Amino acid sequence: MSFIKTPLIGLKADSFRHPLDLESTKALKQIPGIDLMVRNWLGPMAEQIFYVENIASSVLVSENQLPDLHKLLLEACKVLDIEPPQLYVRQHPAPNAYTFAMRGKQPFVVLHTSLIDILTPEEIQAVIAHELGHLKCDHSVYLTPVNLLVLAAAIVPNVGNFLAQAIQTQLLEWLRCAEFTCDRAALLATQNPKVVMSVLMKLAGGSPTLAPQLNLDAFVAQARAYDEISKTELGEMVKASRTAQLSHPVPVLRAREIDRWASSQEYQTLLQTHGLKNSGEVSTKGGWRNW
Repeated sequence: MSFIKTPLIGLKADSFRHPLDLESTKALKQIPGIDLMVRNWLGPMAEQIFYVENIASSVLVSENQLPDLHKLLLEACKVLDIEPPQLYVRQHPAPNAYTFAMRGKQPFVVLHTSLIDILTPEEIQAVIAHELGHLKCDHSVYLTPVNLLVLAAAIVPNVGNFLAQAIQTQLLEWLRCAEFTCDRAALLATQNPKVVMSVLMKLAGGSPTLAPQLNLDAFVAQARAYDEISKTELGEMVKASRTAQLSHPVPVLRAREIDRWASSQEYQTLLQTHGLKNSGEVSTKGGWRNW
């Protein structure tokens, strides 16, 4: 890695959680019966589907298997102050990564080979840290049904459609907001906003041949332009229509959020305070307060 990152000892999820994540999680919990449905119905079903599907079809990363990826995982976990999950690499043509946490089993992160192929090591670490953000913030309770919806719609269309009609809108709204929080986790782990925004740029328009040619400054300018357009009434309507059925916010919007948060006093204070904790220089009178 290009520089030594500050370990954020004692980092709590609420110290970096995006406000939209807090609001949407509160709204989701108010849906009658959703917690019961997730824990007693979707949970056991998801355990069987995801565990068998991923463990049987992926390669487990370790000190002896893809050790460079293993080092990226351990460093990100150290910075974010979280126990390392298992990390798997799966052959797949669609660039993607996802997280799954099951009752009584170790959580795991999966990276698709096509995503690894377009990213630098630092960018891969940003993706890993994004997924760690889901674990750090305990998103797994609602992340399970979202992932199950995706699989169910493909494997059992009738079941997928039924589930989608019942909870899709609320779950997708929550997930889009949760993604903003996990992008912040990626920034905290890499401590370089350009790395995180570069990942988003490559997700928007990268390939093994195009990725090295992309211009990050131009993409950041594009993200800022999108932000300005979205402030108009028509722009807001188009944005809402465009994102309503998506599981993730559009990449330019995510890049703009990271661009903004990286420049905020909130982010700087978070790094500085935990940096002082790490060096033992925090005053007993003015320690960090989680909010």
